[in-house]
Amino acid sequence: MKGRQVVDQPQLFGSKTPWYREPWPWILMSGPAVAVVASFVSLYLAVAGADPLVADNYYKEGLAINRVIDRDRAAQAQGYRAVVMVSPTGTKVRVQLTGLGALPDALRLRFVHPTKAGMDQDVFARQTQQGWYEAAIELAPAVRWHVQLEDPGERWRVTGDWHPGDASFVLEPRRG
Repeated sequence: MKGRQVVDQPQLFGSKTPWYREPWPWILMSGPAVAVVASFVSLYLAVAGADPLVADNYYKEGLAINRVIDRDRAAQAQGYRAVVMVSPTGTKVRVQLTGLGALPDALRLRFVHPTKAGMDQDVFARQTQQGWYEAAIELAPAVRWHVQLEDPGERWRVTGDWHPGDASFVLEPRRG
């Protein structure tokens, strides 16, 4: 076969470089890979950050709401009202309790964090003189606290909110 010239034929499927050296397969695989990584991150956040706002025993808490309402009504009937003063350092609290009922020797102050139950704190304030109570507190930083004041027998309670910048605040029975 004289005179016949052999010519290289063009490649049908592109260049001779392997697929993993081309940018397009990696670009196409990056979308699903990001989705897989994001799903594992979401799974971790769901498992590690349990929602403390949802009560485990919501049925029992629902049944106990009548008891809470009765405690508020008892405080209202006795005319209980408290002025709470917090030291400038935020380490001491002083309570002035007034009302028609008998004043207990001690009070229970409950500082409830609005979103994190693990940061809640109960403090027992002892009576220093008639109607005045004192206790030491150590609270985590927060923008606002729900505060409940009640007698040790849990027969009545007064409630309110405290913003840590305020030197004093008032606790009264909830109405309605």
